[in-house]
Amino acid sequence: MAIGFTITKEDDRSTARLGLLNTPHGTVQTPIFMPVGTQATVKTMTPHEVRDCGGAMVLSNTYHLYLRPGHNLVAEAGGLHNFMRWDGPILTDSGGFQVFSLGPLRKITDQGVTFRSHIDGSEHFFSPETSMDIQMALGADVVMAFDECAPYPCSYEDTRSAMQRTTRWAERCRARHDREDQALFGIIQGGMYRDLRLQSAAELADMDFPGHGIGGLSVGEPKSMMYEVLDYLVPAMPREKPRYLMGVGSPDCLLEGVYRGIDMFDCVLATRIARNGTVFTRQGKLVVRNAEYARDFKPLDPACDCYTCRNFSRAYIRHLIKANEILGIRLTTLHNLRFVLRLMEDIRAAIAGDYFVEYKDDFLKQFKLD
Repeated sequence: MAIGFTITKEDDRSTARLGLLNTPHGTVQTPIFMPVGTQATVKTMTPHEVRDCGGAMVLSNTYHLYLRPGHNLVAEAGGLHNFMRWDGPILTDSGGFQVFSLGPLRKITDQGVTFRSHIDGSEHFFSPETSMDIQMALGADVVMAFDECAPYPCSYEDTRSAMQRTTRWAERCRARHDREDQALFGIIQGGMYRDLRLQSAAELADMDFPGHGIGGLSVGEPKSMMYEVLDYLVPAMPREKPRYLMGVGSPDCLLEGVYRGIDMFDCVLATRIARNGTVFTRQGKLVVRNAEYARDFKPLDPACDCYTCRNFSRAYIRHLIKANEILGIRLTTLHNLRFVLRLMEDIRAAIAGDYFVEYKDDFLKQFKLD
């Protein structure tokens, strides 16, 4: 097996659990948040800095790396780990979500998806087999099956069609994938429809993937609806295999996801809002570029132990951002990554210490939601 997963502790008052995910590039503790390195880099950060923030496993994007620099070039460089100089585990997504996000620039059939590049308009074709070939060339530790992500809202008929196609494509991905040092995860679809979600979970469980992603959530639906889906879906997933909630990473959703038994997360939110001058604090989001912080000489978050908060003030960081200095967004990105990764560290400690429910409730009382 390319990976192994061991549950080391289960919480008595929730579905939260601790685990160890063993990969060819090391063992990581779960629950885990994976910083997103879309184009073989976590934006503005060096691999060393990601490590210093607590990062143990990162995600890269198949669609973007296919378009540039090209998966064959990455393979020629010795694979994604060597190319980006990251020695820990890597997960690559299938490219499906990005392709389907192109809207009128793509056409879906059972064979695959024809789409036009968002970079230069050139035409391309992705099939399950294409996605597997690209991901095998990239050489990540965990790769994802090619799926069709239904939008929100979406009719029952269209959602069922996307779910059924996802199942057929998962079978084709499994047939194509033959790299023994990679683990191929299936992706559960079915939108907001309970019967479709449970059908998708059952069909993928029968294929015996070593892990399962949950796709098609955090696509515009209310958070309460996402939690409702997780409440009935997670118990229907194989207990002994890692559960990956794709594209979810706000602090409140991380806590609620862990509470419901999720082991793996990824999201661009922390790094994206950092580039807009917004940071996480224990009280909620803080827009440091706002004028009210021009003479505020406190750290971004006095409770944070990151390099940014130990050395720089809100006033200085605001100045850098207003002056379009690159250091400004490097410092906000570093802070946000550390904030989310430290949250995961605290979550794991709380599960180990049997106080996770209290920790979750206390955190959410302080953290102002949008």
